[in-house]
Amino acid sequence: MNIGIPREIKDQEFRVGLTPGSVRTLCEQGHQVHVETQAGAGAGYSDADYQTAGATIASTAAHAWQQKLIVKVKEPLVAEYGFLRPDQMLFTYLHLAANRELTEQLIASGVTAIAYESVEDRQDGHVHHPLLAPMSVIAGRLSVQIGAHYLQRQHGGRGILLSGIPGVKQGNVVILGGGVVGAEAARIAIGMGARVTILDVNVSRLAELEILFGCGAALLCSNAQNIRDSIIDADLVVGAVLIPGKRAPILVSRELVSKMRAGSVIVDVAVDQGGCIETMRVTSHTNPVFHEHGVLHYGVPNMPGAVPWTSTQALNNSTFPFVLELAAHGIKALDSDAALAAGLAVSMRRLVHPAVREVFPDLAS
Repeated sequence: MNIGIPREIKDQEFRVGLTPGSVRTLCEQGHQVHVETQAGAGAGYSDADYQTAGATIASTAAHAWQQKLIVKVKEPLVAEYGFLRPDQMLFTYLHLAANRELTEQLIASGVTAIAYESVEDRQDGHVHHPLLAPMSVIAGRLSVQIGAHYLQRQHGGRGILLSGIPGVKQGNVVILGGGVVGAEAARIAIGMGARVTILDVNVSRLAELEILFGCGAALLCSNAQNIRDSIIDADLVVGAVLIPGKRAPILVSRELVSKMRAGSVIVDVAVDQGGCIETMRVTSHTNPVFHEHGVLHYGVPNMPGAVPWTSTQALNNSTFPFVLELAAHGIKALDSDAALAAGLAVSMRRLVHPAVREVFPDLAS
């Protein structure tokens, strides 16, 4: 299999699709890997590292994109749409429910697109998303770290130290959603000494979080009244809602944001699925925040790109077994691997993922 690893072009996205170690394994199995020059530089991997592993260094993006299997981190951007073609497999994060334009482009191109975030397996009656989980862990942990940064007065915040000190109360962190992102955000916030509230619609999940955190966090059912009471008193709000394949529901209205204290901070990790805060919009690592009703909003959709050395390896650990399957068997790998098949988003100019079809029913025919 000819495999292409393009350099990511999303704003300050420094992750790379495969590490040199994974490239070595592919090359030893007889595959040809073409890595765009400097693709791994931001994550600490040089062109020489990839050459030593057996890769060909592609001098242009076009060269990397010419290959049969494209392994990326983030979705194709406008400048990359022209590289998509019918005989190609694309394996990357897509988050199509929040991006109609990309969905239309994938369908029109004829590419076979498999979304990392939709790959799923079932264990003990539970659905797991193995390629989403490692980045969710990182984004959840980063969300509180970033929120604490922007709560500093010099960065536009209220001047709150989340831990407080003896005689001065702690900062109040409210987390919407108790999944992987929410739990990891809570882990960091509790470790920093903040007051923490987690809201989730799943009472069973709240019970699991009680076992995990004990009395370190207040655990509330996510309903309109509890959300309202919690948000108004929050110093930092973390949006951590995920409905796989679908747009995130709006849980916090503009009117409710307007009642928050000036200088409070919202970090919406769900922004790559449309966001769960009505006032949120997508930002970038270059321009990460904006003010709305006096509240700082952070809406960077590729948060783990800020720690590429860690996140590239974490992502690669999870994606690589599936890359090996696709490299060895092509699209037929989906016939024998139900987890991988669940990630199929677009095939033969058709939108096939059920959840995305619900979002864009007019594109499903």
